[in-house]
Amino acid sequence: MRQKRILITGASTGIGRACAVRFADLGYTVFAGVRKLSDGDSPRAESSGDLRPILLDVTLPESIRGAVAAVGDEPLAGLVNNAGIAIVGPVELVPIEQWRRQFEVNVLGVVAVTQAFLPLLRATPGRIVNIGSIAGRSALPGSGPYDASKFAIEAITDALRMELRSWNIPVSLIEPGSIATPIWRKTLTGVDELSRQVAPERYALYARLIAKVRDEAAASADKATAVSEVVKAVEHALTADRPRTRYLVGRDTRLWLLLNLLPDRWRDWLILSRLNE
Repeated sequence: MRQKRILITGASTGIGRACAVRFADLGYTVFAGVRKLSDGDSPRAESSGDLRPILLDVTLPESIRGAVAAVGDEPLAGLVNNAGIAIVGPVELVPIEQWRRQFEVNVLGVVAVTQAFLPLLRATPGRIVNIGSIAGRSALPGSGPYDASKFAIEAITDALRMELRSWNIPVSLIEPGSIATPIWRKTLTGVDELSRQVAPERYALYARLIAKVRDEAAASADKATAVSEVVKAVEHALTADRPRTRYLVGRDTRLWLLLNLLPDRWRDWLILSRLNE
């Protein structure tokens, strides 16, 4: 039997890296998308299997074309759309170029990569797993750009799941809560940079909220769920006879969904009360 092949975007760190190592160890040929080939050295060294780093910047059409050429013509058993960034801050303050960057990576990157590799997935047929977030169903003040991008992934995943049904291509969405990955450190760096990107008098309008967002991000990092739990969900989505359409991962996810059952103003009051403590 021909060895199964999968592609994972954003495989240099965090969830993508852990998934790449796991599936290579399971016997898959894993094409690990990284923005610098040197970023693939560490996961390749960690794995005992066939892990092949390939250059893939999901925001650049020429990079995606290069990745298609590197993967070749044989069918793909799976595509894991994991590449993502987290830009946070009040809607009024985050510069428009940062909003564009957020959507270029987290949303348009997913669409572009999926479009490029669907012919190889259709040939197997393979499966698609999108890494979303519980933030895609429960937005919070101070993280509008990131939350909005994950809301978009919810819609794209739902549409794809129905559009690809006639080819028997399952599409699953992973919805993690707080997960122990480097994204928290990068997010905190972004919060600090915001103070240098906007005028002091505008920043002062939201200084208290930004401080609380920073505190909450740090607290979330301290109590985050292990990345291995996300890997388990991705493995089930790619290998189970009947994969789920959605996978909640993390202790905090169900709490946020319960809050969504409340009337909007009640939910707002509870969240803002916590932030104003």
